[in-house]
Amino acid sequence: MTVVQDTAHDITEDSAPPGAPAPAELPDQPRRIGGATRSGVLALCGAALSGLSAAVLLFGQLAPFSGLLGFTVTAYLAFLACYAVLTGLEEDGQAVRDRVMTVVLWTAATLLFLTLALVVGFTAWRGHQALGHLNFLTEDMQSTGPLDPLNHGGIAHAMLGTLIQMTIALTITVPLGLACAVYLNQIPGRFSRFVRTIVEAMTALPSIVAGLMVYAIWILSLGMQKSGLAAGFAISVMMLPIVIRAADVVLRLVPGTLTEAAEALGAPRWRTVWHVVLPTSRSGLATAVILGTARGIGETSPVLLTAGYIAAINANPTEGPMISLPLAVFTLVKSPEPAYIARGFGAAAVLMALVLVLFAIARVIGGRGPGQLSRRQARRAALASRRDVDRFAELHAPALSLFDSVPQTTDPYATPSRPTTEDLGHKPGETD
Repeated sequence: MTVVQDTAHDITEDSAPPGAPAPAELPDQPRRIGGATRSGVLALCGAALSGLSAAVLLFGQLAPFSGLLGFTVTAYLAFLACYAVLTGLEEDGQAVRDRVMTVVLWTAATLLFLTLALVVGFTAWRGHQALGHLNFLTEDMQSTGPLDPLNHGGIAHAMLGTLIQMTIALTITVPLGLACAVYLNQIPGRFSRFVRTIVEAMTALPSIVAGLMVYAIWILSLGMQKSGLAAGFAISVMMLPIVIRAADVVLRLVPGTLTEAAEALGAPRWRTVWHVVLPTSRSGLATAVILGTARGIGETSPVLLTAGYIAAINANPTEGPMISLPLAVFTLVKSPEPAYIARGFGAAAVLMALVLVLFAIARVIGGRGPGQLSRRQARRAALASRRDVDRFAELHAPALSLFDSVPQTTDPYATPSRPTTEDLGHKPGETD
C-alpha cells in the first residue's frame, strides 16, 4: 500500500508543469449561520427593489392584472426569486435555502405581530372614549339608556360575571383535564386510545353545541334556571379538550429516565407521577391551562344560551341571569348608538387586559422550566448540598479503634505490620 501511495504521489508531482508553485491548501471556513453582512443586506435590498419593479411591470404594462392582494403576492414571490439568485452568486445551495427560509419565517412573524398590534390598537383606539371615565369600570348598565353619555353606566356587572364563570370553569377543568392527561400518558391501552380520539374530536366542537348540550340537560331536563353556574359548565366543556390535549403533549416530553429512576428506587406509580412527572412539567402544564383559558374566556354563544342577559350586577352564580364580557361586547357593538359602540370597544379592551392578567398569573404559578432555578432556589439548593456534605463527612469520619495504639513508622514506603497480641493488650495464651 505504501508503494501505491508513493507512486500516486510521484505521478501527481510529475503531472505538474515544471516551475509551477505547489497548490495551496484552502483552509476550512465554517459557514456563517446568523448575523447581518454587507453582501446579505445589499442582496436583500436589491431583491426587494427587483420584486417591486417586476410587480409594477406586470400589473401596469405587461399583463392585465389588478388588485392590491395580487400585487403584494406577486411582488413578494418575485422578491424571493431574486433574493435566491443573488444569494446563489456567493453561496452554495444549502446556504441559499437557509437564507430564503429565514426570510420567509421573518415575514410570517412580522405579519403576525402587525396583525396583533392592529387588532389591539384598533380596539383601544375605538374604546378610549369609554375607558377615560372611571364609572365605566365601577357601574353597571341597569339605569343607563342608549342616549345617555359615557359618564353614566359601565361594565362592572360583565367583569364580575366573567370572573365568576371562569372560576367555575377552571375549578372543573384543571383537575379533570390534568387527571385525564396523566391517565393517557401513564396507562396506555385500548381505552386510552379511545379517550384520546374523543378528546381530539372535541377540540373541533362548535361552541354553540356545548351551550345547547348544557341548556338541554341542565335547564330543560333538570328544570334549573339560567345562571352563571350553567355558563361555567358550558365553558368547561369547551376548555376541557384543549387542556387535556396540551397537557398530554407536555407530559410526553418528560424524560423516561426520570420515571425509571424513581421506580428503580422503589417509588410507586402515583408517587412517581406526583413528585417527579408533574413538578418536571409544571411550566408546560401552566401553558396548557393558559390555552384552555384563552379558549373559554372569549365564548359568547354558550353564555347567551345558559346564562341569559342582565344589565345589573349579579354575584350569585346559582340563581338568576349573569352576563359576561364577550356577551356584553356583542350586545353593545350591535347597537346603532355611538355611546354603546364606544362602550362595546372599551369592554373588548378590558377583556384583553383581563386575559393578559390571567396569563401573567398562570406564568407565575407555573414558575420556571425544569432545571431553571431562581436565585432563592439556587441558594437553598447550595445550603442543602453543604448540609448533605457535612452529614456524609460525619457518617464516614474515622472513629476510635483498637489499632490507634499501634506505633507508626516514619518510613512512608514501609509495609505496615500486623499488630501482635501484646500490642492489643493481651498476654500470650489469652483469648478474647
